[in-house]
Amino acid sequence: MRHSIDLFKKVVIGNGVSRELGTLVSELGAKSRLAVVTGPNVRKAIVETLAEEALSNFSVDIFEAASSSVEVAEGIADLVNSFKPSLIIAIGGGKSIDIAKYASRKIGVNYVSVPTVTSHDGIASPFASLRGMETVYSVKTSPPIAVVADIKIIAQAPKRLAIAGAGDLIAKVTAVRDWRLANRLKGEYYGDYAASLALLSAKHVLTFSKTIAKYTPAGLRILVEGLISSSTAMCIAGSTRPASGSEHLFSHALDMVANYPALHGEQVGLGTIIMGYIHGIDWKRIKKTLRKLGLPTTARELGVKEEHVVEALTIAHKIRPDRYTILGESGLTRDAAEEVALKTGVIGNDS
Repeated sequence: MRHSIDLFKKVVIGNGVSRELGTLVSELGAKSRLAVVTGPNVRKAIVETLAEEALSNFSVDIFEAASSSVEVAEGIADLVNSFKPSLIIAIGGGKSIDIAKYASRKIGVNYVSVPTVTSHDGIASPFASLRGMETVYSVKTSPPIAVVADIKIIAQAPKRLAIAGAGDLIAKVTAVRDWRLANRLKGEYYGDYAASLALLSAKHVLTFSKTIAKYTPAGLRILVEGLISSSTAMCIAGSTRPASGSEHLFSHALDMVANYPALHGEQVGLGTIIMGYIHGIDWKRIKKTLRKLGLPTTARELGVKEEHVVEALTIAHKIRPDRYTILGESGLTRDAAEEVALKTGVIGNDS
């Protein structure tokens, strides 16, 4: 069986490392023109200063991503292509990075990821999530050629956005178990190393949840390293399998029935409680850790109706019929979905 692994060349993490961006892109072979993909708020707060200082030796054109839709991504890809850059730099959250990934893949130009928030593990993964596609889940693109994570910049993001990334990392606990299950029952490819790396990211959060919850530079660094580690696991696996399982299917289903009610990391964290229960693992520890981090553990805290949680659980298995998980091929009946949500306290008196 042939297996190809694409990885980034360099990862730079630390306070103020964005000031080294010009030197880094030069080392990576960037020529005179650079395209920066970002959002309007990040442009004003961060990008314009970086363009004037760290990237002053280059001709820089800035492209704003108004939304994460396919239409916007297509438009930006065309504009970037007409500029003929030697490198694309994504500066921002998941929206900007995903659009840069899409443009990079479409026009064949490498990109550098400069995350400004730690909300999910897409900051260095070879997969993009765009709205308006035929699927609600991620599509294959390419990993960044490099990642530059400036802790000083990331610390400026709202705490809720940053901590959501911890929920996305905890999800690897059930995602890897779903992957193993698919290997045993369906003969699907399973990579021990990629799975172990993803699990390590989750265990890191479980171990250092107190530090992360304090929202200090030390906690943010733990989060960044965990998210990059998870991204690496996906690069090695060649799929999102080590990072996305039944808990992600639940989150996608919740997006459908409740119209994207909360942050991705918050939703998959809640889903991990439920799927942990179904898997028969220590879901109470998962729930306790999420509470310690300040992440939602009930439907009310997530801001959704209880019936939406139950409905999402009944249709989650249909989101990706090709991806076998603990939910099986038939999924949960409404009674079973309500029972598991009640027993974990996601709905009911505790919510």
